[in-house]
This record gives sequence, structure tokens and C-alpha cells, in this order.
Amino acid sequence: MIAEKYAEEIKGIIARFPNKKSAVLPLMHLAQHEYGYMSQEAMREVAEILDLDPTQVLSLSGFYSLYYEEPVGKYVMEICNDLACALRGADQFVDMACRKLDTTVDATTEDGLFTIKTVMCLGACDRAPMLQCNLKFEENLDEGKFDQLLARLREEAVSEQKSPSIVEKIVAYAK
Repeated sequence: MIAEKYAEEIKGIIARFPNKKSAVLPLMHLAQHEYGYMSQEAMREVAEILDLDPTQVLSLSGFYSLYYEEPVGKYVMEICNDLACALRGADQFVDMACRKLDTTVDATTEDGLFTIKTVMCLGACDRAPMLQCNLKFEENLDEGKFDQLLARLREEAVSEQKSPSIVEKIVAYAK
């Protein structure tokens, strides 16, 4: 349970908000990190910590696109294929990415590392094809740049680089 594993972090996050229930989004991030997605159990835990009805957490999970209600890979690649990006080759880029990862849109690779999703407008139309990977933009992509991105992410997954943990990032976000 996140309430026990992250008791101090949760206490710190809640302390930053004038109303305890306002900490719902950072706690949802924490729960999603722990479970890999916003499982029913994760939603119940967040609701319990904040004295919310679980349907309130469920509604937020359904509304915000960065909360996943099904398991996803370590790296979620959201590729914009809205009209402006499509005109700059986004649809062909999606096909190439799926082929290189041997997967399909909304599916996760067998190794559990990558999930490809298509999204409407990430606000970087002039830099398409582009994607957002775990909140970081990768722009002006082509096959070579995508190969480099995959190599970098695979190396990162193996080495688990010395960077702030997701818990530290969530706590910093709540400040």
C-alpha cells in the first residue's frame, strides 16, 4: 500500500495544500508510479488517504490523459497525429515506430518498455513529427533520431541513471 510505503512523502505532499483533498493529482502520480497504472486498487488507496469517494478519483483518472487505467510500458510515447502533424508525416512516423518496436498503437512491447499512443495536439506542430515520452518532447523526428531515442531509453532502463526518483519529482511538483 502506498500509504505505508510512502507515508512521509504523502504527509509532505498533503502539507503543501490548504485543503487535503487538493493533493489528489500528486498522489495519483505516486500511485501510478507504484502500480504502473491507475488500477482500481490505486484509486481506492488515493481516495482513502484523502477521504474522497473512489468515484472522484476515477473521474480524474478518466479525464486526464496522463493517468493510465490499464498497464503501460516504462516509456509511454505519445505521438501527435493531429492534422498539422499528419501533414508533416506523423502517420508514417507512427507506422515506422510501431514497426521498429514490433507493436501497435495502444499496445506495449513484449519487454514492457514501450507503449505507443496517438494523441491530438501536443502544441509543437512546426516541429513534427514529434512525440512526448514521459512528459519530455522529442521533436523533428525521423527514423535515425527515433533509433537514437530508443537506444538512449533502453540504456537508461538498464542503467537506471542517477536522477531524482519519481517520488522526489512528485514531491517537487507539489511544492
